Amino acid sequence: MQPKHIILSGGGTGGHIYPAVAVAEALKRRLGDGVELLFVGAEGKMEMEKVPALGYRIVGLPIAGLQRRLEWRNLLVPFKVWRSIRRARKTIRDFRADAVVGFGGYASAPVLWAAQRMGVPTLIQEQNSYAGVTNKILARRACRICTAYEGMERFFPADRIVLTGNPLRGRFSKEGAGRAEALAHYGFGPDKPVILVVGGSLGTRSLNEMMKAWILSLEGAPAPVQVIWQTGKYYEREMREFLAAHPVPGIWQGAFIERMDLAYAAADLVVSRSGAGTVSELCLVAKPVLFVPSPNVTEDHQTKNAQALVSEGAAVLVPDAECRTEAMPRALELLSDPGALRRMSANLERLARPRAAEEIVDEIVKLL
Repeated sequence: MQPKHIILSGGGTGGHIYPAVAVAEALKRRLGDGVELLFVGAEGKMEMEKVPALGYRIVGLPIAGLQRRLEWRNLLVPFKVWRSIRRARKTIRDFRADAVVGFGGYASAPVLWAAQRMGVPTLIQEQNSYAGVTNKILARRACRICTAYEGMERFFPADRIVLTGNPLRGRFSKEGAGRAEALAHYGFGPDKPVILVVGGSLGTRSLNEMMKAWILSLEGAPAPVQVIWQTGKYYEREMREFLAAHPVPGIWQGAFIERMDLAYAAADLVVSRSGAGTVSELCLVAKPVLFVPSPNVTEDHQTKNAQALVSEGAAVLVPDAECRTEAMPRALELLSDPGALRRMSANLERLARPRAAEEIVDEIVKLL
């Protein structure tokens, strides 16, 4: 029996790339040698480096998104779209694709648009609670739309929606690493609660400024909590120099967190941005969370993601503009209310979708 040929497309950010990789891994587990995979991304974007590093083939298209500001580069977009669709058609023919799966972002648009007009079945995965423009357009001809949130009928045809959750790489669960091991990993003791502050791999200016303001407010007094502070690589040197000038016992600081399972296991509360992948991880580990949504994302996705959890009693939201002075006091207030933390944890666990990648593979197999 000939192996099935499946194209996976999406890129520009880790939020589009890593769900695609998680589904690729699930397809290989399910079908083994019975499937061949090809990624399609945008030339010059991070997927062109990240995907091959994980052992997968990728083809780049000369596609580009519109700049929000009026710029001359926007005049080139129609030509890049036309060239990308031509290359996408050739890629689909040469690879003999049996199905094309899109994970959002402009990188996925040409190949899904071409596949739909060539009669190749397509599936879309929407990570956010507010659908992106690309997916809303492509959904009109998609065979399946896999979503992470309920109520997506306002964006997509109801008869083609399947609620699967967001596919994640790695193993996240409430029964993860042990707390004692996690505390020892960060050099913490069991006598004070732990807050995990995480702003993504590049870092978040707002959360870093929040930490600086809180450290200065201590005025040399011992901190009432221990903190795992992930600064991001853009801010690592600046924040390391700040902490050296204002040392506080019980703060672990680093650009990256290699073992997120240990960070989650140590934490009593998480202060975080609310990207789709982070929201899904927090549901799986059932860690109470205070969200500070990024205001700098298309269609304010992160605020809508956070509000979806707040409405279920599973999270607290502090706007980015207020986080520098309000987020840490609110976090400390939450830590003083064990009942509220237990309720948030239970509500998060109820929203978790641990088999998201496998359920998306179920739908791909049906299309095949």
